[in-house]
Amino acid sequence: MTEHVKQFLALMKSRAYRDRRVDNVGYDVTELVNQTHCMLREATILEDTLTKETTNLPEGDIFGFNRTLIHLPYYTKENGKTACLLGQNVTPNYARVIGMGFDALLCEIDGYAEVCDDEEKRLFYEGMRRQVLATLRIADRYREAAEAEGNTRLAAALSRVPRLPAESFYEACVFFKFLIYTLRLARHGQMTLGRFDQYMYPYYERDLALGVSREELFETLELLFISLNLDADIYTGLQTGDNGQSMVLGGFDKNGKDQFNDLSRLCIDASLELTLIDPKINLRVSKKTPDWIYELGTKLTKQGLGFPQYCNDDVIVPYMISLGYDEEDACNYTVAACWEVISPNNGADVPNATTFSFPMAVHLALHSCLLSAKSFEELMAAVKEEIRKECERIRATVVHRPFPKASYLSLFVDGCLEKGRDCFCGGAKYHNLGSHGAGISTAADSLAAVKRMVFEEKRVSAEELLRALEANFEGYEALRGSLAACPKMGNNDDFVDTIAHELMTAFEDHLHGKPTLTDDGIWRAGTGSALEYIRTARKCPATPDGRYAYAPFACSFSPVIGARLNGPLSVLQSFTKHDLGRISNGGPLTMELHDTVFRNEEGEKKVAQLVKTFIHMGGHQLQLNAINRDRLLDAKAHPEEYPNLIVRVWGWSGYFSELDPVYQDHIISRTAYTV
Repeated sequence: MTEHVKQFLALMKSRAYRDRRVDNVGYDVTELVNQTHCMLREATILEDTLTKETTNLPEGDIFGFNRTLIHLPYYTKENGKTACLLGQNVTPNYARVIGMGFDALLCEIDGYAEVCDDEEKRLFYEGMRRQVLATLRIADRYREAAEAEGNTRLAAALSRVPRLPAESFYEACVFFKFLIYTLRLARHGQMTLGRFDQYMYPYYERDLALGVSREELFETLELLFISLNLDADIYTGLQTGDNGQSMVLGGFDKNGKDQFNDLSRLCIDASLELTLIDPKINLRVSKKTPDWIYELGTKLTKQGLGFPQYCNDDVIVPYMISLGYDEEDACNYTVAACWEVISPNNGADVPNATTFSFPMAVHLALHSCLLSAKSFEELMAAVKEEIRKECERIRATVVHRPFPKASYLSLFVDGCLEKGRDCFCGGAKYHNLGSHGAGISTAADSLAAVKRMVFEEKRVSAEELLRALEANFEGYEALRGSLAACPKMGNNDDFVDTIAHELMTAFEDHLHGKPTLTDDGIWRAGTGSALEYIRTARKCPATPDGRYAYAPFACSFSPVIGARLNGPLSVLQSFTKHDLGRISNGGPLTMELHDTVFRNEEGEKKVAQLVKTFIHMGGHQLQLNAINRDRLLDAKAHPEEYPNLIVRVWGWSGYFSELDPVYQDHIISRTAYTV
């Protein structure tokens, strides 16, 4: 770590740069919006926002473009609802824009506008043009500020970019930071970073060929990574840290060639050295991945960062092809803000459009069928019918959700300029919808308990079980103990794993590949939950696995909290029995490992082999968290002593002390395995 990096990192951790921010409470632009044609509202708002932004160049910052407005503008829509931040899991075509520059982009916009005879499209292009010009004005202001402050390196870069194409790795990184900054100010949240090691590699290679040292390029990369953290606290989703700054490294092309390169390695090395929450690293791997890459990823896990997350090309690429993605796009997949798989550059998928609750399907079936069911098979048929009905409801209603206008974002999504259409309204090549599948293990465990206790051993009647559930087990503590002792998913027990397989198959059958009612899109089924392991669970009464009413589910694709498990290998075996080829919208197997596992090199290698085993067994996604329960408890009691303690929350990492207590408690309660 160079002295420059040390000083800039210290500044970032001190939070002193935040003093330049305007502690506004947001401002109402409703009147301004109402005076503007609906096709030009985005342009008007961005222009207004950028005039209120001031330049913020902390000492040592060679990238700039740091927010000074803490809160973005909002307006009241015709329906009375407030419109503010727009959250989209889109990966812009960074390579195309950085490689052409905004002057050329303006020429493209003008070219399409000149031959356009459609008034709506003409306004679409006018809005795009105004937004590009507004962002160029803030770039000029940053160049002037850099010159005034003696930041000659940044000033020189801004004399070229973003107007002209980047010619060096550093210029490409400045352009990249500019794009992130302006997209966020255009109210687009959770813009992902995509396959950084692929689209930035040509600039990296060019600099090396011109004699720039690897050490100098590494310093530039580390400084960029630090700069991504300057505004991480206000680039928020539902919690601080849930900001979408996810980066995908490695992967294989359609010929099976490994695309993990020297820049991929430097990105991991930078994360190892800086230990920051951003960028959140995702590693694409397969059966062909060499052991040393798994071992390198394990070193990141050891740092307690909650990443890398692993994505299995052997499962995900065929999954995307089966849904109609072109092979080249499928092989180029990246992830959304958390872990949902998307097509970069040309996709405007909404992979988290809705959530399906497996435990609620079980709850409804129990109350409609259990008293009359003559066999477990009858109950299972009722559960599958509830799954079918809920999938039909999802397909019939969620498609009417209004998608945001995103003309500035559409500039960076292939196809939108040519068509003169917004990326969410027919401009993008792909606009598919995805559904999370929350609480799989809770549902499977519940049905296993009913099968064992009611139908096989007849230790409890259907009537008594329903009364116990209605009473939230009050007065039925012994019964709850017996239910909790029934087979649990995660122990490689076919008794319960087969039930999980049937549940997931039913979900796939009624959703996977089914048409949406927008833009010829299709539905994608997944095993994730995002925050729904808390939010959806709050709507679900007590379940027959012994879970109390409204208590959390497991995070995404994981054993229930408190389950007695044989160990991590049995968990892998349970959660890879089902062929995940039709349910890979996103949703990793999430496991917590006790930090003592990493106490020596042998422990690290064991974890690396555990990950490799999961991939070879056909798992689709895996995320690991190195935790120490005692330390987490102390951090909750004394947050001021742990300002930089990082944990994996659901599909992202954040500072433990900044999380809401409900998420802190969930992380503390998760099982920490030893290998």
